Amino acid sequence: MNDINLFIDGFRRFQENYFGENKELFTKLKQGQKPSTLVIACSDSRVDPAILTNCEPGQMFVVRNVGNLVPPYETGAGLHGVSTALEFGVRSLEVEHIIVLGHRQCTGIRVLMEDGTPESKGEFIGNWVNIAKRAKERVLADFSAASADARIAACEEQSILVSLENLMTFPWLRERVEQGKLTLHGWLFDLKHGKLVAYNPEQGAFESLT
Repeated sequence: MNDINLFIDGFRRFQENYFGENKELFTKLKQGQKPSTLVIACSDSRVDPAILTNCEPGQMFVVRNVGNLVPPYETGAGLHGVSTALEFGVRSLEVEHIIVLGHRQCTGIRVLMEDGTPESKGEFIGNWVNIAKRAKERVLADFSAASADARIAACEEQSILVSLENLMTFPWLRERVEQGKLTLHGWLFDLKHGKLVAYNPEQGAFESLT
């Protein structure tokens, strides 16, 4: 059986076992959405934020892209997919939390750490992951003697911090943070060990959440 048929069969089970048994929830969702949290996650097929957090539909507004990256605020020409989602989540939905959810074994971060110019890394991906160029520069400066895998792991963490920094360049988002209405979080899922860690700004390090 091919994957498409598996997906269709899976939807049938969703209809019967989830949608059918949660009429109250879906009746409420028909009226609109009011998620408390916006998650910026990687497009990686192994890292689904709703599955990782075992949340219900309507609880999480999710933005996914290669490397779970947030570009800095800018209003020039271009198609600003992530910025649009941030604007909608923060200004319209008024979410109370934003989680940047990274993960180990991130191909996007590996591409960033590889030698070569952005143009040599494909038509789009090189320029995209270069959003986290500051993370790469920090890792090369601080982990010059480390192995390539160790530098990639460090960059997976540093890229989350760059995205958190870039979030604060959005004036209407920064305003809500400063007013205490919005909290930013940096999380990383360890795919190998099944662990979830979060950045603790007071300690300057990632610490286990579970």
